[in-house]
Amino acid sequence: MKLVDRIIGITSIIIRQLLRDHRSVALIFLAPIVVMSLIGFSFQDQPIILNRTAPAIIATMCLVFVFMLTGVSFLRERLSGTLDRVLVTSTSKIELVFGYLIGFLIFALIQSTIILFFTIYVVGVDYTGKITDAFIILIVLTITSVSLGIFVSTFAKNEFQVIQFIPILISPQIFLSGIFIPVEQLPWYFRPISNIIPLTYANKSLRNIMAGYKIEDVISELGILILFAGILLILAILSVRRN
Repeated sequence: MKLVDRIIGITSIIIRQLLRDHRSVALIFLAPIVVMSLIGFSFQDQPIILNRTAPAIIATMCLVFVFMLTGVSFLRERLSGTLDRVLVTSTSKIELVFGYLIGFLIFALIQSTIILFFTIYVVGVDYTGKITDAFIILIVLTITSVSLGIFVSTFAKNEFQVIQFIPILISPQIFLSGIFIPVEQLPWYFRPISNIIPLTYANKSLRNIMAGYKIEDVISELGILILFAGILLILAILSVRRN
């Protein structure tokens, strides 16, 4: 019970800190709507392209914004000495990471709910699948994003360095995960890379779910995405250290 209490305590701290950071709240909630509005209304007369692109954009925004928010927030806590003060108590690294994970997961789920309903009911993207199945995909992707953000932040000395990881870790996923060009149509030398990035499997599974497939129809993609999330979560826990 003490373990659960400590995790909940860390989660509540993260939520309060994020709510005090109005710019971060605006980033995670308003920026995806702006991006989806630009893309959605630009392809309003091309529903085939819009229906193919929109699910991938939802997954991409979940990855990018959660990664940035987690990386910067975790770095601030490390530089301010908060993490050291927590780790010298009875709180373990596992409890610390899971506390952060749950805190950011709550915000990411709110973000996903807003952008998903905005995409369906305002932009007008066709959706014939189950909403709950889409959330399962986004939850696993959020765990991947939070874990990646924590892991990367341990190698950064300032917030700018966290942002510098985006061209290295995020940009290749955006261009090689089948958002704009199907993976099958990529040059042969890029296809092996697309097969080892999480966003490829998130895009494919979310696109199929929104097209009417059931969760069991994308179980292979979901399984690979869960594997990525598990590996990155372990790396995040191992990377947390006392200064």
